[in-house]
Amino acid sequence: MSLSLEVREVTGESAGSVTLDDSIFGIQPNMPVLHQVVTAQLAAARAGTQSTKTRAEVSGGGRKPFKQKGTGRARQGSERAPHFTGGGVALGPKPRSYRQRTPRKMIQLALRSALSDRAADGKIVVVDTWPWAAPSTKEAKDALVALGLDGKVLVVLTRSDQEAYKSFRNLPDVQVLLTGELNAYDILCNDWIVFTSETLPGFSGLADVDQDEELAEEAPADDEPLADDLVEDDQEPAADAFVEDDDEPAADVLVEDDEEPVEDEEPVDEPDLRQAGRLSLTQVLKDLDDMKKSGDEEGRR
Repeated sequence: MSLSLEVREVTGESAGSVTLDDSIFGIQPNMPVLHQVVTAQLAAARAGTQSTKTRAEVSGGGRKPFKQKGTGRARQGSERAPHFTGGGVALGPKPRSYRQRTPRKMIQLALRSALSDRAADGKIVVVDTWPWAAPSTKEAKDALVALGLDGKVLVVLTRSDQEAYKSFRNLPDVQVLLTGELNAYDILCNDWIVFTSETLPGFSGLADVDQDEELAEEAPADDEPLADDLVEDDQEPAADAFVEDDDEPAADVLVEDDEEPVEDEEPVDEPDLRQAGRLSLTQVLKDLDDMKKSGDEEGRR
């Protein structure tokens, strides 16, 4: 069943009502997820800068305090061992990060669980707007009294609510957050959660949808095209255009394209360069053989 809240003015008077989104304010709180997300948030807030010195980092201890044997005492190699006064610290803390990896869906579920818990207890207040033109802590305090809010109060604002932010920030029991900074830990740390019509989760989007539907109802149906437009769109091209597009090539052009080679012309025989090269090489080899034979005959003589 959807929960309906009264939208109030800063004076405490009623300004209408709003229905909360069941997917945000009406779920069963998941306590294990809340615990894990809050623990991770607190761990991430740790500085992690604590540090101690080991026996290698403290000064001194370079000399053996006494000889190995003959003293009756336990052997020692340095005065800066962890069991000596002024020695190093064994297994001491070192700077490190304590951050834990938390899935985004778990963070969103924890936020919705915290909001649903506060909504079930009736600890959520919706204010129409903060109408202050100038920052005034006195008017902010009077507004909390008029709304009947006591204890710790979390006020969720937008970036445009500069006057409201400056008015609430000096009150010790009031914490101010932007819409993007809302988290499960801060919700659980405060008794009351105060939203405006702009910062209420799930409300601004629904308002935009309603406004769009009203505009759609007021707007006429899709304009039908005029008769002149239909005529212009459906006009067929002129007959001349079809004639120009389908012009056949002239008879002369066809004759030129389909001309056959003249029968009287005979192809010219081209010289076979490879055959000529073989003949010349054969002749050269024959001449060389003749010269060799003639040289042998002269040598015999």
